Amino acid sequence: MSSLVNFKLSIGEASATGPRRENQDAIRVVTPAPALAASKGYLLALADGVSQCADGRLAALSTLQALALDYYSTPETWTVSQSIDRLLVAHNRWLQANGGGQPLLTTLTALILRGRRFTLAHVGDCRAYRWRDGRLQRLTEDHVWTQTGMEHVLKRALGLDQHLVMDFLEDELVLGDCFMLLSDGVWASLAEQELARALRETDDLQEVAERLVTLAHRAGSQDNASAVLVRVESLPEAALADSLAQLHNWPLPARLRAGQTFEGWQVESLRSESRQSLVYRVSDPLGRPWLLKTLPAARRQEAEAGPALLQEEWFLRRVAGRFFPEVHPLPQRQHLYYVQREYPGRTLDEHFRQQGPLPLAQWQQLAPRLIRALGMLHRRNILHRDVKPENLHLDDEGELRLLDFGLAYCPGLSRDALGSVPGTPSFIAPEAFSGAPPSREQDLYAAGVTLYYLLTGHYPHGEIEAFQRPHFGTPVPASRYRPDVPAWLDECLARAVCAEPGKRFETAEEWLLALDQGEQRDSAPQRHRPWFERNPLGAWRTLAIASLLGNLLLLILLSLR
Repeated sequence: MSSLVNFKLSIGEASATGPRRENQDAIRVVTPAPALAASKGYLLALADGVSQCADGRLAALSTLQALALDYYSTPETWTVSQSIDRLLVAHNRWLQANGGGQPLLTTLTALILRGRRFTLAHVGDCRAYRWRDGRLQRLTEDHVWTQTGMEHVLKRALGLDQHLVMDFLEDELVLGDCFMLLSDGVWASLAEQELARALRETDDLQEVAERLVTLAHRAGSQDNASAVLVRVESLPEAALADSLAQLHNWPLPARLRAGQTFEGWQVESLRSESRQSLVYRVSDPLGRPWLLKTLPAARRQEAEAGPALLQEEWFLRRVAGRFFPEVHPLPQRQHLYYVQREYPGRTLDEHFRQQGPLPLAQWQQLAPRLIRALGMLHRRNILHRDVKPENLHLDDEGELRLLDFGLAYCPGLSRDALGSVPGTPSFIAPEAFSGAPPSREQDLYAAGVTLYYLLTGHYPHGEIEAFQRPHFGTPVPASRYRPDVPAWLDECLARAVCAEPGKRFETAEEWLLALDQGEQRDSAPQRHRPWFERNPLGAWRTLAIASLLGNLLLLILLSLR
């Protein structure tokens, strides 16, 4: 019996060589530490190396090794399927390159149990079954050819093709669910009724696994036989425990007063107060400035308020870098709050209100930094969803930081209330108003509106008020308000704030490349162009007049003869 935090599983596994000379099946079960188990889950995998390839056992073992090591090294904000797919695509290339001129091939079926959900990743002809309420359900498809005589020939496997295509299945877990991963050496020799009978006769999964392997060889299986079984004995109570390893029920601090000491922090002042949060300016024992963020007492009974605050902190910890505020580790926290570094300087909204639109040269320095910050977020599978001048901080040394992760979203982890459109209306992408799910394109749109506003003092589609039903058309060119904007930059901004998502930049990297290429064209020395290239219409007119005069002169000369 293995247990995670509020999560208990029973596991059984068995593998036998049978009449073969070598066992090319491989099994891997990973039991991570509780914190990692809460964020990445519990892994069970079965691989069946293909005997006709260069080294089927090597292919199977190396695949499970890569899966077990690399999966737990992927960012915690990636979804399970995203993590598995990326690492297996890389391993697929390794298998193709290391067979000594021959293919290294293996099938793979992997099951990840995380919180109250499971993810199944599959390629090849191992099988996965689920036993629920006395009924056996097959969850995978065999990737083999259906033509007569080719029923055992794989059409999809790791190492077989340059482009790996995995099958993924995600669903909710139910207490008592039992999953069974079987190699073809077992399922090809035993009917599903025999599999179900073995599960009915005993609750001991180790005994079931060993019995299935033995029965398969007794039934005449000429292949290696392997079985892995897992049963869910208990589930976490809180849905957010799927992903947030540090979620606890701390009480809200009482309202803090200037001059008091709170959990080792010296309270300086109340910096801001809203219906959503309280932010205090505090200092540590060394006198360094920090900001302490917590919830107002009115939100004490909101079930999602506390988890949302801790999720905000969790996001900031996982995007640590130059474009984001530092978060204090708080090893002895006893209340619900988190603390981030306070930096000298001001937000770009404050800068704009004091000095107006940015000079073009300063704008061109800041724009790539904002886009790079979003690129870093998106590579970690996090969407900010509230990019605007108020949330961009420029410190006294010229560093730009993206603030306020209160609306940040991680696909596969975060959840929104039905019908909600989080964010500030003038910066929200058109498709979000129509119910489209959060996306990186919407973040990039908000960045485009932000940069457009900081450059011109206007919104590309006009200002949008709360509860207004917005209408989007063709954005006003930035050059209408700023004649010093070069044509290439006008085009970049127009693309960034286009109402149609498919016509915008798909990634931050694509936008950065467009900015870089435009600046290079703008700064490149202009070669001297011939007058004909600079004024083709005038050139043709001159040639036409010269030709006409020449013809008249010729007529005069002919008439004098």
